[in-house]
Amino acid sequence: MKASLLRRGMNLWPPFLFAGIRVVALSDDYRHARVRMRLRWYNRNYVGTHFGGSLFAMTDPFWMLMVLRHLGRDHVVWDRAGEIDFVRPGRGTVHAEFRLTDEHLAELRSQAAGGGKALLWFPVDVVAEDGTVVARVRKQVYARLKPPSPDERASQPAGA
Repeated sequence: MKASLLRRGMNLWPPFLFAGIRVVALSDDYRHARVRMRLRWYNRNYVGTHFGGSLFAMTDPFWMLMVLRHLGRDHVVWDRAGEIDFVRPGRGTVHAEFRLTDEHLAELRSQAAGGGKALLWFPVDVVAEDGTVVARVRKQVYARLKPPSPDERASQPAGA
């Protein structure tokens, strides 16, 4: 799927739409994404700052989506774990940026070679407009080579 189409679709996806989360950029090569959330009446908590669940949600799918796009259909890729550390209250507009590197992909491919599972933590900061960190998020991505389908196994030479 073209990145621009996915970006538009994600902006209409109810968990993002109703939290006020906007995917501002998703590069054509799926190596960079930028997400923004403005503080609104519907995404603030009791004390008037960003709701923590929305701060976490704005970081949720990106590492998995970007890794999946690069490892391809011969891998199973999903989010395995996530952590968030609330550093200071989020007021105003916040954003998060994701950059997938060749080193990330090489590490995942190396760990998954031979059918093993790959687990890699990806950090991202949620940052206020003035550059201060509001939250530190870590997502752990799981990847593994898919086993061959029965058709693929049948077409392999004996003993392979």
